[in-house]
Amino acid sequence: MRDTLSRNEIDQFIQDGFIRIDNAFSSKTVEKCLDILWKDLPCDRSDPASWVEPVIRLGMYTQQSFIDSINTQRLHAIFDQLVGKDKWIPCRSVGTFPVRFPTSQQPNDTDKHVDASFPGSDPGNFFEWRVNVKSKGRALLMLILYSDVSENDAPTVIDKGSHIDVARLLSQEGDMGLSFMELLGKLDGLPKREKAYATGKAGTVYLCHPFLVHSGQAHRGTTPKFMAQPPLILKGELSIEGADVKFSPVEQAISLGLE
Repeated sequence: MRDTLSRNEIDQFIQDGFIRIDNAFSSKTVEKCLDILWKDLPCDRSDPASWVEPVIRLGMYTQQSFIDSINTQRLHAIFDQLVGKDKWIPCRSVGTFPVRFPTSQQPNDTDKHVDASFPGSDPGNFFEWRVNVKSKGRALLMLILYSDVSENDAPTVIDKGSHIDVARLLSQEGDMGLSFMELLGKLDGLPKREKAYATGKAGTVYLCHPFLVHSGQAHRGTTPKFMAQPPLILKGELSIEGADVKFSPVEQAISLGLE
């Protein structure tokens, strides 16, 4: 297993906005994490009849098994490749879990969106958080699979190449960029893009450009889906201009939207 991405894989990330990393962490780590998550759920792991809600959100997880899952030597090496050495901060939490269950009820959180990265006028209001063309605060969006996810198991829907369209849109909005809701209102006006689905075995990690448009969907399978979606925190802002700057792949992708 290679520890780093090939040139072709980096080019794929720049063009499509994401790369899939298989076997990013071990099955032993997966089981430790799942044991913790199931204990926090208000339903029975062995009784599907108790799985009545389409989505249950669990809070921030900082236990060592979660930290281990996203801080492997291999992932750190790839962060350096995509973002740049010493430009990101190691994760100390994997964020919240939208645990999705197979049920006839429809979830109410399936709108396509781009995750915001820095606070607005009210830091406590997520809908007022913002995103700008330099991606202040966020180096990557990560989709971390802690359960096997097939096409029936509510995989995250990815609009391939949409990060380029979002970069173009944000380039008109200055350093303050747009709020989560302002950007949400503009996504339907972007070009239609081919869909991809974040499937894979538990232990798979999708590393996504911070501007990538994505969405949830209803679960049509039989086994609950466990996925975290934390940011990789950026120390500062990305560089998007300058003749003497050696741009990282994340920055190169933004430049495609500025041409």
